[in-house]
Amino acid sequence: MKLCVPGDKLCSSEDCIPGTGVYLRHGYIYSSLAGYVLRKNEGEELPVISVVRETETQLLPDVGAIVTCKVTSINPRFAKVHILYVGSTPLKDRFRGTIRKEDVRATEKDKVETYKSFRPGDIVLAKVISLGDVQSNYLLTTAENELGVVVAHSEAGAQMVPISWCEMQCPLTHSKEFRKVARVQPEYLQA
Repeated sequence: MKLCVPGDKLCSSEDCIPGTGVYLRHGYIYSSLAGYVLRKNEGEELPVISVVRETETQLLPDVGAIVTCKVTSINPRFAKVHILYVGSTPLKDRFRGTIRKEDVRATEKDKVETYKSFRPGDIVLAKVISLGDVQSNYLLTTAENELGVVVAHSEAGAQMVPISWCEMQCPLTHSKEFRKVARVQPEYLQA
């Protein structure tokens, strides 16, 4: 695929039909965008020439999607996260999410303490429960056994090991820290 910048002369108007991202001037077709040149034969006698910014479409978190995110901050009411993956697909853009304390687990919601469930830097599997927009965040939940913290580091810097659904232990210092631990399914484990 050929890259172009705005103002590049792509071809004569006798060779192609102008599509999106291009303009016609003095018998020639020019690029109006920085991107990739696409030529498509859509049944006409001449191909349609267009310029597109990206070849693949951006994947967005959708309601019901399982996302992998990193906790950025916590307070007594919620944890803020950056969404890194939708399923196993990495995101190009950064999306923010919020896990409210009532969405941390399915039972005893009134007894949830955010700092006993997540810490900044934790990697969490969560499910999208409502969509965000430019100003607001995606609302996420970890209220299933398969959702919660999958990777956490202790204060000593070691990757902690889950010892129950609500605790992880440092292999170096053997100190225990509270987390909402995910029961990771075998299909998510990599050999």
